[in-house]
Formats: sequence, structure tokens, C-alpha cells
Amino acid sequence: MPDYSPRRDDTPTFPLPHIEHTPPSRISDHPEFHSLRRAQRRFGIRATVLSVGGFLLYVLLSSFVPAVMNEPLFGRLTVGLTLGLGQFVIMGVTAWCYVRHMRTRVDPLARGLKSRLHETESRRARTTAPRQGAGQPLRHGARGFRTW
Repeated sequence: MPDYSPRRDDTPTFPLPHIEHTPPSRISDHPEFHSLRRAQRRFGIRATVLSVGGFLLYVLLSSFVPAVMNEPLFGRLTVGLTLGLGQFVIMGVTAWCYVRHMRTRVDPLARGLKSRLHETESRRARTTAPRQGAGQPLRHGARGFRTW
């Protein structure tokens, strides 16, 4: 199996004094984007295991140990009915955890990444904007398209 370096081929192996650090040109190259994806992926795996695992446990218990599922707890309420209603609780808890996770971990990272990306784009647009000369048409809009 070939050994691949985690470095890209165009990066130097040591920092050179004459090369300035340029921000990533694509959002997917940004390290904060990777941490954002990692935070989403970790939660997604946990939420899937909780939701699917709870449902699968209920189905397996219903199929293989119906005597336990038919045990009355009190009155007409059985273990199976309680576990079935517990599925709604599991889905509610998963949805609540999702909202809390997004608000506390993912949204701040996304807002920071968005602001840094807009900042870099505006800085790049200011440095690479052509000067308005006599022979050049006027540029309108953010991308240089003429607006009506």
C-alpha cells in the first residue's frame, strides 16, 4: 500500500521567509470547515445510534421475547406499549439534542467561518479590483454583472 503524505504537493516542507501565507481559496480547504464537518459528523453518528438503536431494540424485543413485552405494568399498560411510546420520547430527545448541539457547537463555527470568508473575499476583491479607466466599462454588482 503506498504511503501518502498528508501534505499537498505544492506546499513547502519548511516555511520560507519570502512566501506569504495566503488564506485558502476554497471553503473546503479551510481548517475551520473541517472542524465544522467533524462536529456535525460526530453528532450525526450519536443521534443515529440512539434513534435506530432504540427502534431496533424495540423490534427485536417484540419479535423474540413477546412474553416480556406482554407483561402488564399496571392496568392495561404493558411493557411493550410503554417501550413503543418510549420511541416518541427518544425521537423528541434526539431532536432536542440536535437543536442544542447546532446552537452551541456548529452555528458559532459556521458564523465565524462565514465572517472570515466574507472578510477574505472583500480583501481579495479590493486588491484585485481593476482601476476604472477611460476604456473600461463600468462594473456593477458584486460579480461585475450589469444590474438593470
